Formats: sequence, C-alpha cells, structure tokens
Amino acid sequence: MSQNNPDIQESVSTDTLEDVREPSMYRVLLHNDNYTTMEFVVEILMYVFNKTVEAATKIMLNVHRKGVGVCGVYTYEVAETKVETVSRLAEENGFPLKCTMEEE
Repeated sequence: MSQNNPDIQESVSTDTLEDVREPSMYRVLLHNDNYTTMEFVVEILMYVFNKTVEAATKIMLNVHRKGVGVCGVYTYEVAETKVETVSRLAEENGFPLKCTMEEE
C-alpha cells in the first residue's frame, strides 16, 4: 500500500512554456492564359478544390476577367500539394495553366 507522507508537497505547473501559434495560411491562385479552356479550369476547381459547379464557374470567371482567381486558403503543405496537383494535371492535358500560392 502507498504511504501518505505529509512532508512532501506536490504542485502542478500550468504555465505554458512555448507560445503556440496558428499556422500561416496561403491563398492558392489560378492565373489566366490564352490557351487553357474554361471547361478545364472548372474541372480543376471541382476535382482539386472540391468546388461546386456554381462556385467553380464563379472562380473561373474571375480568372478570365481579372487575370487571377482565388481557389482557396490552406496551410502551407496543403496549398503546396494543390499547386503541384494542378500543375501536373494541366501539363498532362497540354495546358499552360499557372497555379501559385501566396501567404495570406
């Protein structure tokens, strides 16, 4: 059995040793070009970014009209993976679609 020793005092520290920071977030952007079809851009937005047809069409129109469109905001690793996926799919399909990321 355990003994109760009143001479020993125990305490629990609730101080945080490190500041816990939220990860930086990154915007993933599609850039307009004169060769990638609007249909392909909508497909990319639906497949890679899980957008609905309506949301994908709206983003595609921003890309077309303004030269750039925001696909979403993600942590660094997720954004990097999405940029690489879009670039690979565009190349495989013969399109020069440019996808980049920038810190928010």
